[in-house]
Amino acid sequence: MIEKVILVDNNDNEIGTMEKQEAHVKGLLHRAFSVFIFNNKNELLLQRRAVNKYHSGGLWTNTCCSHPRQNEKTKEAAKRRLLEEMGMRSALKKQFDFIYKAKLDNNLYEHEFDHVFFGFTNELPIINPEEVEGYTYKTLEDIGNEIKTTPENYTEWFKICFREVVNSHRNTL
Repeated sequence: MIEKVILVDNNDNEIGTMEKQEAHVKGLLHRAFSVFIFNNKNELLLQRRAVNKYHSGGLWTNTCCSHPRQNEKTKEAAKRRLLEEMGMRSALKKQFDFIYKAKLDNNLYEHEFDHVFFGFTNELPIINPEEVEGYTYKTLEDIGNEIKTTPENYTEWFKICFREVVNSHRNTL
């Protein structure tokens, strides 16, 4: 099955679809989501992307992220990918949106209108090794320090939205 992304304008209005790889080569704005799962110690569940991913392989990032399919609600897509990548379920709450564009490895670009969801669970992940190489729980403070000292270990989108994640997390406590 050819994966497509939903192309959008700066207000997240759908303007078409395109094959996922082509959209990443051309750097066209498309709809995406990012999920951040916290446990009862207020630690964030990070995943290390599988090395064989088409971009950003082996880097640490948020719990999961992807793109909704056409005619799929973004929140439902987020729940689907959380189960597919991390083997877990959680109630999700929308926190904020942001738009970013970043140059990645393999001559690709991420240009996304990203919908960010938070969830809270103590369930341990059962990772899909095709998607995820490993996982860890860390405090936001520890993650912030690591981003400062070793930014090359984290995905571009994670580094871009991290400050807003910290601010939104404070408001949910």
